[in-house]
Amino acid sequence: MDRLFALFASKTAHIAGSPLTFLVCVAVVVAWAIAGPFFGFSETWQLVINTGTTIVTFLMVFLIQNTQNRDGVALQTKLDELIRSSNAQNEFMGIEKLTDRELTALHEKCEAAARSSQATLERTSAERRRRGHDTKAATEA
Repeated sequence: MDRLFALFASKTAHIAGSPLTFLVCVAVVVAWAIAGPFFGFSETWQLVINTGTTIVTFLMVFLIQNTQNRDGVALQTKLDELIRSSNAQNEFMGIEKLTDRELTALHEKCEAAARSSQATLERTSAERRRRGHDTKAATEA
């Protein structure tokens, strides 16, 4: 049942996001608008489009959310595997489960490390230039 629903949700989300589906929806709205004068712009005429769009929106919310949840878990799993199998710090595995405060603290720690690395690179480049080394020629060699 899970696999069948996942397949259905993925296919539906893919179809719903296509240009053809958009054009079909525009055509339905235009046809509905053109039909307005024939129905005297009645409440029933209005109810048709309101009910139709409400039902479609209600169902699509759940299908698209299911697809996004699955894609998010798959992406996190792939990233965790890359972290686990590399020299990266394992503390980053599973960080999607942290609180906002914990994520902010970890983000600030990463930014500080990046600034430190950048400063080290700049000092190294400045020292190489001071000593007369051509950094561009060294990187091309």
